[in-house]
Amino acid sequence: MRNREWAKEKAHELVSQMTLEEKASQLRYDAPAIPRLGVPTYNWWNEALHGVARAGVATSFPQAIAMAAAFDDELLKTVGDAVAAEGRAKYNEYSRHDDRDIYKGLTFWSPNVNIFRDPRWGRGHETYGEDPYLTSRLGVAYVEGLQGNQDDDFMKTAACAKHFAVHSGPESVRHEFDARASKKDMYETYLPAFEACVKEAGVEAVMGAYNRTNGEPCCGSPTLIQNILREEWDFQGHYVSDCWAIADFHMHHMVTKTPEESAALALKSGCDVNCGVTYLHLLKAYQQGLVTEEEITQAAERLFTTRFLLGCFDKNEYDDIPYEVVECKEHLELAQKMAKESMVLLKNDGILPLNKDGLKTIGVIGPNADSRTPLVGNYHGTSSRYITLLEGIQDFVGEDVRVYYSEGCHIYKDRVEGLGWKQDRISEALTVAEHSDVVVLCLGLDENLEGEEGDTGNSYASGDKKDLELPESQRELLEAVAGCGKPVVLCMMSGSAIDMQFAAEHVNAILQVWYPGARGGKAAAEILFGACSPSGKLPVTFYKDLEGFPAFEDYSMKGRTYRYLEKEPLYPFGYGLTYGQVCVKAAELTGAVEEGKELTIKAMVENSGKYDTDDVIQVYIKDLDSKNAVPNHSLCAFKRVSLKKGEKAEILLKVPYEALMAVDEEGKKYVDSSHFVLSVGTSQPDDRSISLTGTEPVKVEINLA
Repeated sequence: MRNREWAKEKAHELVSQMTLEEKASQLRYDAPAIPRLGVPTYNWWNEALHGVARAGVATSFPQAIAMAAAFDDELLKTVGDAVAAEGRAKYNEYSRHDDRDIYKGLTFWSPNVNIFRDPRWGRGHETYGEDPYLTSRLGVAYVEGLQGNQDDDFMKTAACAKHFAVHSGPESVRHEFDARASKKDMYETYLPAFEACVKEAGVEAVMGAYNRTNGEPCCGSPTLIQNILREEWDFQGHYVSDCWAIADFHMHHMVTKTPEESAALALKSGCDVNCGVTYLHLLKAYQQGLVTEEEITQAAERLFTTRFLLGCFDKNEYDDIPYEVVECKEHLELAQKMAKESMVLLKNDGILPLNKDGLKTIGVIGPNADSRTPLVGNYHGTSSRYITLLEGIQDFVGEDVRVYYSEGCHIYKDRVEGLGWKQDRISEALTVAEHSDVVVLCLGLDENLEGEEGDTGNSYASGDKKDLELPESQRELLEAVAGCGKPVVLCMMSGSAIDMQFAAEHVNAILQVWYPGARGGKAAAEILFGACSPSGKLPVTFYKDLEGFPAFEDYSMKGRTYRYLEKEPLYPFGYGLTYGQVCVKAAELTGAVEEGKELTIKAMVENSGKYDTDDVIQVYIKDLDSKNAVPNHSLCAFKRVSLKKGEKAEILLKVPYEALMAVDEEGKKYVDSSHFVLSVGTSQPDDRSISLTGTEPVKVEINLA
């Protein structure tokens, strides 16, 4: 069993030998060496959102939002374990070369378990979507994968749940923004994933957000850090600021006047390590009587507890992980499996899967067809090979089919060549379409158009989207190609909802590819040509448009996400087609409902289609009585199944007892009703999902009276 008490004792013993100056120095993200105590330099800043990032070659997994679409927590845990193995292997070699630079430590600032509440948020693709239950399950899985078995002596790597709390845009004002959220929304939507990561997965670190939450800056919030995180949830790990967030206290939030006051507020609130430079003022804050040596000591001891748990000062089993695991065959295959599970088939009039033997020519068109950038999303490592959608299709069909290609348009500018006419690639795109039996049109965004403030090229929105529309250049290309009279399959590469109302009416099929990883073009081609069936489900609602949508700055949940949605969506949360035809034929509760114990649902599922396929069985709960319940229904269980054509299977799904609870206006959670309905199917039980899938979930009633 991982021995935190042992690590705390070792940390206390080591820190007790340090001077005040040495202790304070260790609270920086770039902690310097203390040679006389045998303490090497350590940089706390490392990233592993979907593979080891920013430190050279590593296996490139699909972006987080894509992995969420797989609805496969077991596979995500395996991905986390693979990422941790590569992180250890790289750390072992870097340390051997005395390279202790940024992005080369064992403390990974992942996962991002914020709720993707607004489709305009540029960083939404770093998350696991809009649902607190799905985000909780996937957050726990990834943390457990990164950190290793809790029964082991040491952690494989240290995970970090971020950004605590209530953070999802706008990016342009995040340094001064105050996110106002009711206690109900806090405990119903914004906090559950963090709580699960702490209580279930034992996450070693939590990172504070840039913004304020209900008036308090998140990296200096007694309410968030002390009252909720440490007291309510008994968090034992360390707390880290987002980068340069503590400087925002006096520069933008105006809750303090000086760097010394900001450093003191953060430290006294429980922030242990500063990503930034404000903790350089800690000694001056101490001299001014703003902080005590005991407070500096406590933070240092928490940080060294983590380093001892990682085995940084002791020989451990992970020291022997060889460099050969980096981008090894098994990890590359794992990335491909995840990519195939993540892609979501939104529309198919029967054109898919494409029959290679029945085609002489294929036209591949679009700015994302042969671009590496949309493969990897943001916070990515380097791949030794990239396979774009064009290359994946070329490799799959080989010499048997002629593949024509046109970029079609610039991803957002009105021309590809600076001296060309507007839309200087449209005529080539139409020529390619006219010469092809079928067109694969590859549109969407990339990390330059949606992402983090300061990292993207769309400075007009600081990484956020202004609306849900494609850039005008791509809209014109879509309309031109869709009107050419040839069958069109749209492959959409984006990390968020895109307005696809025109496409839904005018193309034959739509595959949401997301940002599928460096070699994602191979996985997309296998789905397009039927080597495997698509099976992903949307982890976010694809709205028709933003008409009547709440203001971006409004953090109340009214009108947001499928649980509170008041308008019919274009493509609902939890929706995704396959090449098979899986449906739930019957479902029932096994045993009585007992307080505090999870419920078990037995379901009979059948694939009556012509293709073998995976699918995701989903359970949604609707509280019929409580005024505190969400207006619609909530996801409370899911299970990925694999069925051959014609196969039937009996499966068990576990629903947590907490799913029966409602959250009141004070944030209190309790069973407030005696009547519930569980819907068991391959989608939500809403009218739009039923219309799109042609199947209706099976209802199971619960009466507690």
